[in-house]
Amino acid sequence: MTLKTQLNDSVKDAMKSGDEITKRTIRMVLAAVKQAEVDKRVELDDMAVMGLIQKEMKNRRESLEEARKARRADLVEANEAEINILQAFLPKAMPAEELNTLVQAAIAETGAASTADMGKVMKVVMTKVAGRAPNDMVSAAVREQLQPR
Repeated sequence: MTLKTQLNDSVKDAMKSGDEITKRTIRMVLAAVKQAEVDKRVELDDMAVMGLIQKEMKNRRESLEEARKARRADLVEANEAEINILQAFLPKAMPAEELNTLVQAAIAETGAASTADMGKVMKVVMTKVAGRAPNDMVSAAVREQLQPR
């Protein structure tokens, strides 16, 4: 079953059960998927849909931080609920140790020596991560290991 099918089934279940936050959150993701498909004129595969879900989660995390700074408990609660809903559609998160091991292997594979080679390393690592770690986390790990010591 594709990720888009899972999203559609989940929104139907949320509508039947009257779960408004789940329905709203999943519809937002489906709208982003549809917009991307219209813009690119292709049907998105699971990896692209996963990328959109991660992007939406990143937006929610940023909103969560802003809500905490503003001491808005209602917004904090809503963003945390949306993040939890979105996480259900992503694979289990990759532990930091495993990510660091992948980055080290990619650095050895590409022969990268400095942060100027970051793009080559990122390309290799991102194919192996397969949506199990956010792009910003991968980027930080690569940058850290390519920094001169």
